[in-house]
Amino acid sequence: QVQLVESGGGLMQPGGSLTLACATSGFVFSNFNFRWYRQVPGKERDMVASIDTTGRRKNYLDSVKGRFTISRENAKKTVYLQMNSLKPEDTAVYYCYAQYPGYSTGSWGQGTQVTVSS
Repeated sequence: QVQLVESGGGLMQPGGSLTLACATSGFVFSNFNFRWYRQVPGKERDMVASIDTTGRRKNYLDSVKGRFTISRENAKKTVYLQMNSLKPEDTAVYYCYAQYPGYSTGSWGQGTQVTVSS
């Protein structure tokens, strides 16, 4: 079955870096678009970054532009989110999302906690 497993979260000081990974299985990775979302308690889940099947089209939440980079490695069936210059407001649970182009729904991972604090 479709599986997305996030890893790489943890506690980091402001200004530090983390790289999240989303390992996938159960579907043809190269045919899917991917997004990273984040959510804090009591708030809606926000899209942080997206990448298309080619890896060339990327979009970012304004507040992370220039600091976060989304990428994909088809051979490893893995999507990454490189997060630099982390800020306390980046603290959230980060989720990976896979969606087949043209479909209205997709699949979620279980999430990984990122905490930015001194």
